[in-house]
Amino acid sequence: MASDVRPLNRLKRSLTTENLWLYILSTLSRKRTYAYALNSQIEERFSWRPGLITSYIVFYKLEAEGLITSKYDERRKYYEITKKGKAALKEGKRLLAKLAKEL
Repeated sequence: MASDVRPLNRLKRSLTTENLWLYILSTLSRKRTYAYALNSQIEERFSWRPGLITSYIVFYKLEAEGLITSKYDERRKYYEITKKGKAALKEGKRLLAKLAKEL
């Protein structure tokens, strides 16, 4: 019976943790946020919680790719989605919708 669950676990991981960038961009498309608060926002909205270090790594990569920007506001570093990030999010959503339709 356990082997029946493994493919679903792999699918869940690939659709969540391995594609954390989609969840981050989607959350930032609603409002700017700081990294520590993001995990709670993702958990509230999508019912799963990414690892804190994983989130920081993805933030770093997204910023390096120009999909988000950061700015300090008092003691916190806030992140915002860029125009390029909005386009990437839109394309990611389009791809997922197409795949879901085909499946």
